[in-house]
Amino acid sequence: MSQLPSEPEFEQALYELSTSLGPFLKANPSYQKALEIVQVPERIIQFRVVWEDDQGQPQVNRGFRVQYNSALGPYKGGLRLHPSVNLSILKFLGFEQTFKNALTGLNMGGGKGGSDFDPKGKSDAEIRRFCVSFMTELSKHIGQDVDVPAGDIGTGGREIGFLFGAYRKLRNEFTGVLTGKGLTWGGSHIRPEATGYGLIYYVEHMIAKACPEYSLSKPSTLVAISGSGNVSQFTALKVIELGATVMSLSDSKGSLIATTESGFSKDVVESIAQLKLRGGSLESFKSFADEGKYSYHPGQRPWTLLSKIHIALPGATQNEVSAAEAEALVKAGVRIVAEGSNMGCTQEAIDVFEASRKKGGMGVWYAPGKASNCGGVAVSGLEMAQNSQRVSWTPEEVDTKLKDIMKECYDICLRAGENWSGEENKGDVLPSLLAGANVAGFIKVADGMRAQGDWW
Repeated sequence: MSQLPSEPEFEQALYELSTSLGPFLKANPSYQKALEIVQVPERIIQFRVVWEDDQGQPQVNRGFRVQYNSALGPYKGGLRLHPSVNLSILKFLGFEQTFKNALTGLNMGGGKGGSDFDPKGKSDAEIRRFCVSFMTELSKHIGQDVDVPAGDIGTGGREIGFLFGAYRKLRNEFTGVLTGKGLTWGGSHIRPEATGYGLIYYVEHMIAKACPEYSLSKPSTLVAISGSGNVSQFTALKVIELGATVMSLSDSKGSLIATTESGFSKDVVESIAQLKLRGGSLESFKSFADEGKYSYHPGQRPWTLLSKIHIALPGATQNEVSAAEAEALVKAGVRIVAEGSNMGCTQEAIDVFEASRKKGGMGVWYAPGKASNCGGVAVSGLEMAQNSQRVSWTPEEVDTKLKDIMKECYDICLRAGENWSGEENKGDVLPSLLAGANVAGFIKVADGMRAQGDWW
């Protein structure tokens, strides 16, 4: 185990993986050495970012890039711009990204980066100047065959455009060095939607096996979603398109809950998307609460606010579901929990869900983010492929490939879970997708490392 107690998010991710690997490592003890090695990043880059605000004053932030593992391909992972960014969070994200990327079946290694810069409240000019300064240093360490960053929290289409433009000028080359680009300059169809859509494609397979009575084609199927950014918006829109009912969205200031079982409409979700583009919060939607359709709950997450729910999809940030909130979801009748966010559930919450699963019957089936939300990076990988070929696939082509990737990811996790859950597969007890995702991703990365001489 790592000896870095000051990195709690990374320690949590490492503990989750190590615990899940227990039965596999007991049967295959030689892989213990691979676990010791894979948890150490290949390279960590930290740098100063000085930029000028609109008053002409210099400002400084910390920039990072954690290049975690390149055994399966170039480092691949997003750039997070948020005041909470620190090395622990980026190590946890890069570590998770390594195994997530492996589960897509595409040739991508794992990495993550970003800065403690906060885009909220900044002008476009300030964000552009920050991005130019940030890329001036980062450009020395990335490339289409070395490290291909993408968007993340705080890094949307505007920021990707500024970062790509800076890279193009600094390096005097137009290459697929970033994903999430605009459609007219190397981007892919379905990329903004990919994480949310992919999450639902994965969940559909879970529902078909565990609880077909809660098909997403039925309005009676109630879905709780947290967050209201890109991932949660497109998760909600896909649920609504399929016919099920979205009962919640949230942000850092509170939750908006549907007060009737008609749930959120497509128009409301799209209005929220426009609000978020302007930097607004769900507090602004109190007018909807006044109409009796929604209730706003400041300072609360949605998990304890719903008396009945069938599917729960955390889509905001890490550790957004506590043990008490997990217990509330179980009490409300939840059957499927799948993460749209990375490590959305605390370890204690996961323990609640896994204990429920082991009881069988009406238990909860939980999917970790490294499996259920890998659709975003999968389409980033498809964008890289299109860039290499100088082609652009249609939305239908990309969506079909995304569905195929998510099905294969689910199948891999299911098979590995059946083999390595550490329990007998009996009766109506479903295999652990947590164990399945961790074991399947780890084996693929570890075998690649061994073949290349990184351990033996």
